Amino acid sequence: MSDIIRRDPRAEWIARNRLHPLHAAMQPVEHSWMGPNGIIRKNPHGIGFIGPNGIKRIDRSGAQQGGATKRTAAVEVQLPLHQVVQPAFYISVVPDMVGGRLSSHDRDLLGLAHQLAGREGAVLAVVFGEHKENAFATAGVDRLLVLDGEAFNGYAPEQRVQGLRAVDNQFNPRHWLLPDSRSGGGELGRRFAAALGERPATRVWQVKDQECIGRAGAGLQDLSRPVARLILAAVECAEPVSETRHEALPVELSTAIVRSLSRIEDLGAVAVDPAAIPMAEAEFIFSGGNGVKDWNLFHRTAVALGATEGASRVAVDDGFMARDRQVGASGTWVTARVYVAVGISGAIQHLQGIGACDKVVAINLDPGCDMIKRADLSVIGESAEILQALIAAVEAYRNDAKRDAA
Repeated sequence: MSDIIRRDPRAEWIARNRLHPLHAAMQPVEHSWMGPNGIIRKNPHGIGFIGPNGIKRIDRSGAQQGGATKRTAAVEVQLPLHQVVQPAFYISVVPDMVGGRLSSHDRDLLGLAHQLAGREGAVLAVVFGEHKENAFATAGVDRLLVLDGEAFNGYAPEQRVQGLRAVDNQFNPRHWLLPDSRSGGGELGRRFAAALGERPATRVWQVKDQECIGRAGAGLQDLSRPVARLILAAVECAEPVSETRHEALPVELSTAIVRSLSRIEDLGAVAVDPAAIPMAEAEFIFSGGNGVKDWNLFHRTAVALGATEGASRVAVDDGFMARDRQVGASGTWVTARVYVAVGISGAIQHLQGIGACDKVVAINLDPGCDMIKRADLSVIGESAEILQALIAAVEAYRNDAKRDAA
């Protein structure tokens, strides 16, 4: 085994985020602290403590080695390793991977796959093309199969079905799980089901007691059926994996994939006005709050970034933004890939509304506000100066891109 200590980004993020339910468990044990009377107090149960008889407690876990890695190692210990050496069967998951990263829908799907796999099975994630994700281990992936090649780029459902059929022939998964989404998973799952001759369970929001429960009747009724081999699951079909680390071992196909003659030509993405995208479907949201003093500059920045505009309740109540732009528990719950909060302190209702966002960037003057503590990246400073610098950086980047293209 290698002695290299590997970082767990998700565990580190939980340790920083005091709103996460596992935050308290991720905090390192304090060995000494200052008492109210200025006396240094020591934890007699802590590692390395020297008692009155001169005996020192010894750490045999290696957590005290490495100096700067001490805190990271202590965090990693909190997440036990889930390991399947010889899987009895596979549960295959085909995530959407919008933008090359796992979405909240994908993580829910992996949580459902982990439930179906139990202790004997392994979760096999099938990913098309290059990706930017480095958290497969903490998302519940035991085996990772990347099908790379130009044939899978863009909109290529027929070629992707051929790839999935090759995976099915080699691994023979007990169940196939795909997201029933508009990002490609719903269409790919139905095409794949037709190729296999399977009757898929669609819009599934729960799997319990060997039955799939899916939405029917325009979402007003539930339809139960025995667990199907191919399941198209809805959002929040299960709790995402957050308490275990998995191996995410890479695997490969033993045979070549048959190249199909595509009858579909991908003409590329169609430009869409960000202002016309509903808040609940937007992937990039630029949101303003009470700390925004120049709203014209805020709007210009949103246009420069190509982001959908949002706002806190205070900004909406003050009339700076329309009511349908309000983000939060009392407005719209959003699931953006990137959420930028400008001058938003972070009321609990607002934090609830952005709980499913993947990356949160906060721009604020107060380094101690709740939004800064929730954010993955924080910028402390005057919002007007930061937004002007941001516009200049975006324009410079686009000018450089035009010169390189010419």
